[in-house]
Amino acid sequence: MDNRFAFLKTVSPFNLLPDDVLLGVESLLQEVRYTKEALIYQQDTSKLRGLDIVVEGAYETFFYDSEQNKRLPETYGVGACYGGMSILLNKKRSIRTVIARKGTVVYALPRRDFRALCLAYENFFHYFTARYGERMLNEEYAHFVKPISAPEENYIAADQMYSRRIETLEVRSILAVPFDTPIFRAAQLMAEAKVSCSFVTADTGEIIGYLTDITLRDNVIAQQLNVTRPVADVLDTPIVSISSEAYVYEAILLMFQTKTRYLLVEKGGQYIGFMSRNKLLSDLAQSPFMFIQAVKSAQSARELKRRWEMVPDMVNQLLSRGVKAEIVNQVITTVADTIALKVIESVLAEHGPAPAKFVFMVLGSEGRKEQTLLTDQDNAIIYEDKANEQRELVRAYFLHFAEAVSDQLNHIGLSFCTGGFMAKNHKWTHSLSHWKRNYHSWMSDSNAETVMKFSTFFDCRFLYGEAAIMDELQAFMGEELRGPVDRFFYYMAKNALQYEPPLTFFRNFRTFTQGTQQVFDLKKTMTPIVDLVRVYALKHQIFKTNTGERLQELRTKGVFTEKEYEELFQAYYYLMGMRLKKQARQLINDRVPPTNYLDPKVLTQVEQVTLKEIFKVIADFQLRIKVAFTKTL
Repeated sequence: MDNRFAFLKTVSPFNLLPDDVLLGVESLLQEVRYTKEALIYQQDTSKLRGLDIVVEGAYETFFYDSEQNKRLPETYGVGACYGGMSILLNKKRSIRTVIARKGTVVYALPRRDFRALCLAYENFFHYFTARYGERMLNEEYAHFVKPISAPEENYIAADQMYSRRIETLEVRSILAVPFDTPIFRAAQLMAEAKVSCSFVTADTGEIIGYLTDITLRDNVIAQQLNVTRPVADVLDTPIVSISSEAYVYEAILLMFQTKTRYLLVEKGGQYIGFMSRNKLLSDLAQSPFMFIQAVKSAQSARELKRRWEMVPDMVNQLLSRGVKAEIVNQVITTVADTIALKVIESVLAEHGPAPAKFVFMVLGSEGRKEQTLLTDQDNAIIYEDKANEQRELVRAYFLHFAEAVSDQLNHIGLSFCTGGFMAKNHKWTHSLSHWKRNYHSWMSDSNAETVMKFSTFFDCRFLYGEAAIMDELQAFMGEELRGPVDRFFYYMAKNALQYEPPLTFFRNFRTFTQGTQQVFDLKKTMTPIVDLVRVYALKHQIFKTNTGERLQELRTKGVFTEKEYEELFQAYYYLMGMRLKKQARQLINDRVPPTNYLDPKVLTQVEQVTLKEIFKVIADFQLRIKVAFTKTL
């Protein structure tokens, strides 16, 4: 091509440069021809001498995975530039592997001259950094680009649990016994099969319960029960199952959350075997789940406090090993849940049985299973309705009970809620009928203040007690949401628009002064995603509380496209990972209480670019919710 100037005028980002500058650039270009197909760059190895502009032919680019499979292939055709992101953001090393097709011609702009243009022209520089930020929101792309940190020496050496699926493990065969089998015969069958668990089936063959060594000890021997009675009289429930495609960590978390020691493994609608918690944990040896087991076995508040103080170190190690933020959230939440359950059971044992069925529920970030290391208590109690003469007695018991639970949690390190959203506050311990009136009022008579104040109650999650009470409240909420509640959704949407991403018109970080630093608030930056996803979830009758799970359901229902889901999911958990890592290091390295404040000056250029792209994603979704729910621009 004779007229290089005319060609450059058609190429982004060179068309952003003044004509006199382009004339100077034209003289710097070096023409390179490939007469046959050639491997010219290898990912993260080859150093680029400059920026390549494709004039004829094409570059085929991709990542090689560990088995040398090509991943994320992309063609760079005529007018495309390759190498800018690599030079600026990857220490000059090619981000991807590149093959030039036969007959390809490129103009190469030397690295030094390319950098000079980036320094002199912000729009030119921004073209490459913005593209990098967009790419880093793709989980697979980020996986290949993100540098692997050297593993630290630590007691968490079980990476396999985050990458291995259950189908790769050996599961035990199911020993099934009919419901009318005598207890002694079931025990004989278990002994012959050398298993500690058998599953009880109905006439139809459906599994209705299970029998374990502990069942035989507690329900038969300790009760001096006649061993000729049918196993149906002593079986344990509920039956808990998991897909063979699930990850190992999901199986262990499910076991802790449901308090079961055995999981049935399901594939294609059929049970193919079962897993034992003890076997899994012993196989994983040193893992966060052994830590959770230690919390579960703690015998005193002092021991629980010591375990909670160890959580920041565990979080830091998990993040350093590349474990995803959403998994780390689940680990923190499971530890906090386990501590709360231990405390509740201890207080019940001390105060005596509750005078009514009840639910101890958790709210806010705890309700969403998104706890960080800067966490406080958010909880409430719902108890069943009682006759008039018992109401005051029942209420007095639960307020006294809630105060004892809250005080112990605070002592352990799960601090009192500064906003007072705790069961010990008389406002948040009530009968089921009272709670129904609360939700009816919040939804039917909404205003900006009530929605802002009580949105946390729409992230409520069952923790302890009679699950049927929580189910009834959720069913009531579903009925209310099907009514004329446009005003409620209007103010919920306005709530999601309250916090703007901290980015100025000129794509700089909007900060405020905190001590000697200029910072922005990471928690407030994440809040719009939590709020807007909550609005859509409630609108579409999705009662999961976790932001990631809500997003997945919204994608399944077709409310969000795959691209929209990916953008929001990656944006949210990128921010979460950054927030957790900062808090852990404040506690471990700086020995100061954790905060949500971040000084952009301490971030790498890559982190800054990615954050700016995330803020753009959030702003775009805020515009969407503004149109969808408030009918305005």
